[in-house]
Amino acid sequence: MYIVRYMTPDPITVDPSMLLPEARALLNEFNFRHLPVVDINKKLIGILTDRDLRSAYPSSVISESERRLVYERVQETTVSEIMSTECVTLGIDSTLDDALFLFDKHKTGGLPVLEGEQVIGMFSIRDLNAAYKTLFGVGEKGAVLIGLYDDGSQTIMTRLVTLLERERIPFTRVLRIYDREGGDVIYVRINTFKIAVILELFEENGFTVKAG
Repeated sequence: MYIVRYMTPDPITVDPSMLLPEARALLNEFNFRHLPVVDINKKLIGILTDRDLRSAYPSSVISESERRLVYERVQETTVSEIMSTECVTLGIDSTLDDALFLFDKHKTGGLPVLEGEQVIGMFSIRDLNAAYKTLFGVGEKGAVLIGLYDDGSQTIMTRLVTLLERERIPFTRVLRIYDREGGDVIYVRINTFKIAVILELFEENGFTVKAG
């Protein structure tokens, strides 16, 4: 699945000459954690995070006089002076797997999405979670995830799907997870409120239901 389907399109961006109090107000108003910094052509030149801003503002442990001095400097500091210029980005052809890899590798919570050099979106960990919830049917009405041990036969997937279709059991996802230690498992997401009946049907047809 491509991230463009789940990203925030046309995100709010800021000019490098914007003062930090203005940028801070934007982050607070819209509950953002990342602001792409762009030039007049919308070309990405940096990114400003809430962590950058926290680092720029005075610490609560310094004296009141020192805090006033730091605060006065902050009032005149521009985004370009504290933004990160080495940006990790996604492209319009990036997948959810690409985003997951970059989030894990770079420990960031949001990534600009570029078309060429222009910012066309933002993709966050929250977007990734929402995408995977949709992909795996989490939260769908009546959706139940059932695990069945893979017996290693070449026909188990065919037998499973045939059973579901023959019994007119609505299912939306079938996923095989390989696990050398615990045994391979096939997960099937079924839409039903009669879970006990379904479990009994699986057992009667030679499938072993994974407990827990």
